[in-house]
Amino acid sequence: MNDERAALPTVPVRHPGRWVGALVVLVLAVMAGHSLFFSDVTTATGLHRERFEWSVINEYFTSDIILRGLVVTLQLTVLAMVLGVVLGIVMAVLRLSPNPLMSGASWLYIWFFRGTPVYVQLLFWYSISYVFPTLSLGIPFGPEFFTVNMNTAVTPYVAAVVGLGLNEGAYMAEIVRAGILSVDEGQTEAAQALGMSRLQTMRRIVLPQAMRVIAPPTGNEVISMLKTTSLAAAITVGELTNGAKIIYSRTYEVIPLLMVASFWYLIVSSVLTVGQYYVERYFAKGALREMPPTPAQKLRAKFVGLRNPGGVR
Repeated sequence: MNDERAALPTVPVRHPGRWVGALVVLVLAVMAGHSLFFSDVTTATGLHRERFEWSVINEYFTSDIILRGLVVTLQLTVLAMVLGVVLGIVMAVLRLSPNPLMSGASWLYIWFFRGTPVYVQLLFWYSISYVFPTLSLGIPFGPEFFTVNMNTAVTPYVAAVVGLGLNEGAYMAEIVRAGILSVDEGQTEAAQALGMSRLQTMRRIVLPQAMRVIAPPTGNEVISMLKTTSLAAAITVGELTNGAKIIYSRTYEVIPLLMVASFWYLIVSSVLTVGQYYVERYFAKGALREMPPTPAQKLRAKFVGLRNPGGVR
């Protein structure tokens, strides 16, 4: 019986649906490529021009105002994320505190900043001097040590950093809290048995292990923050989107300038995605027996496989 089965011809399983799907995708890709690079349109005056005006995109892609806006966008992303991560860690620890006053204050912060739009928060901080013309620091109901004029202190740039950072802190608090709760309680009990304080346990035992859970969504938040900085254009911050807006308000070439900004966002997002991969890979040490290959290793393996299809080296 086994010999008869061995003599039967082996027929590979056919997947016609895959070929049809691949053909449809290929046709759509060719159509999209033709529309992007080789088609033109006729204006109301009868003139022919490129549909997406790649010459205009190339002209302004590295213009001074676009590059300055890109730098401001990167600065806002870094500063807002640093503020958000610090606030997120503090609020997550307070949220898990057995003290009801501390946990309640943390919950109120998270509830407020997650429940209101970022756009509204930016406008609020931009107009904060209307409510608080001056800000004083001193003893409550006593003497004041110094006073700050909010009109001069809270510039549009400062308002953008504060607004974005405070909003991000609410989301990071939940991410950090989820990471802390993912660590087995036995780790905390063992640390307390060794005489560690709550702060030492959190810093040396819990947070290093929680980073495996915290790192992936934090990377997503960084990429999201990069794009959210475009809202700072509403309060006249000269970031990337605002730079494109300033140019197309003068040249009326709206779509090409928006594509310039989009390409820069895609470039930076791609770099951040690669960085996120290596950060996640670093914090996965100890959790996996064998580390996953890096993109360069995968590419090298495919190249070797193409050169040696039989596996002979």
